[in-house]
Amino acid sequence: MARLPSLFRTELGATLRLAAPLAAANLLQMAVHAVDVIFVARLGQEALAASSLSIALFGLLMWCFSGLTGAVAPLIAAELGKGRHAVREIRRSMRMAMWLAVACGLVGMAICGFGEAILLAAGQNPVISARAGEFLGILMWAMIPMILASVLRTFVATLGKPGFATLITAAAIGVNALANWMFVFGALGAPALGLKGSALASVVTSVTMLLAYVAAIAAHRRLRRYYLFGRWWRPETARLKEITIIGLPIAGTILAEAGLFSSAAFLMGWIGEAELAGHTIALQIAALAFQVPFGIGQAATIRVGYHFGAGDRRAVGHAGWAAVLICVAFMMFTASVLLFAPRLVISAYVDVDAPANAVLVGLAVQYMAIAALFQLFDGTQAVAAGALRGLQDTRVPMAIAIFGYWLPGMGTALWLGFATPLRGSGIWIGFAVGLAVVAVLLLRRWHRRDALGLVAKLP
Repeated sequence: MARLPSLFRTELGATLRLAAPLAAANLLQMAVHAVDVIFVARLGQEALAASSLSIALFGLLMWCFSGLTGAVAPLIAAELGKGRHAVREIRRSMRMAMWLAVACGLVGMAICGFGEAILLAAGQNPVISARAGEFLGILMWAMIPMILASVLRTFVATLGKPGFATLITAAAIGVNALANWMFVFGALGAPALGLKGSALASVVTSVTMLLAYVAAIAAHRRLRRYYLFGRWWRPETARLKEITIIGLPIAGTILAEAGLFSSAAFLMGWIGEAELAGHTIALQIAALAFQVPFGIGQAATIRVGYHFGAGDRRAVGHAGWAAVLICVAFMMFTASVLLFAPRLVISAYVDVDAPANAVLVGLAVQYMAIAALFQLFDGTQAVAAGALRGLQDTRVPMAIAIFGYWLPGMGTALWLGFATPLRGSGIWIGFAVGLAVVAVLLLRRWHRRDALGLVAKLP
């Protein structure tokens, strides 16, 4: 028993070293997308609306497909833990993950090809829908390289080189800014394509990131020994099926959560324009803070998966609880900032002292007070889900997510938002309720992993 604190501290340090660069890469990825907004906003409100709708659809597809292909993480982590024939088995898993990435990319491209029709069916403005359709017609070519880059990012992180993800994503900010400048405004002799130029810049950035991962893997002595791209045509049907079985529920979980938050904009729009504006700012701030627990959850998947493969029951527990502890500590900090200094944070987006913004700022402050509680639950559910993925447990967590977000979560949001005077605050309370239910149920499942047989194969 005396060894437990020491072992836990060791795992805490290992999780922090893995999570920090992954969280940094997640934050930097948001900066990459922010560059697009900065350039497109200069083209006018119509262009910005078309871009926003396009990226909402494209981003949802990308998030789901990255979750599906990201199921390779616990598999290769487990192979590393086992140690036997790890190079060969990891190569097989990665090959099938890349096959799946291309297949998902083709499906995503096909959906984007119907982008205008999808937006029209959703009741969007015909003019904006037409421009969004043109934008998606170019942006869709970024789908395959982005998903492939996500798979290679999983590989380098699982193999203990998450810093590559941070560096490559940081470099992508510069590439995206340069490409936007060139193709949106016609700098350096490039054609001035306006809104289409921003889509082309995203394609250039995604291809550059993919090539950067390929180059980093080829240049690193340990990583290149896996010979990831050798015999790329050779199928491993059983491995492909395994990744798909684990990955589909992850994609379903993502869709359940994304659907809840995407619907929020419609609910807020029904209440009022000021409520929608305040909601947009508060949600953007919450999404920024979420990138850290998201990175911790990714690290939890890898660390738990490694110990699961090694057959170390005690270390599995240490890895999961270490990630939860790190997450709660960080989210306590962000919750405190949102609760005690909301206007300071909001000032990064709007002038909080301008009389014209008084109602918007007041509403955003109300929502951020709820978001302080929201943060703890959102981070906890992300990390608990990540730890369970390390045990290759994804189907029941998907059911928990669908139940928690759409019954108590959406049910509470609709009741408090439209049947009480709480209005927008009621909708945010509903989200907090949904996240709390999911977080508690996932943590309970993690705590009872032995009783549920999730680690039955371990000694």
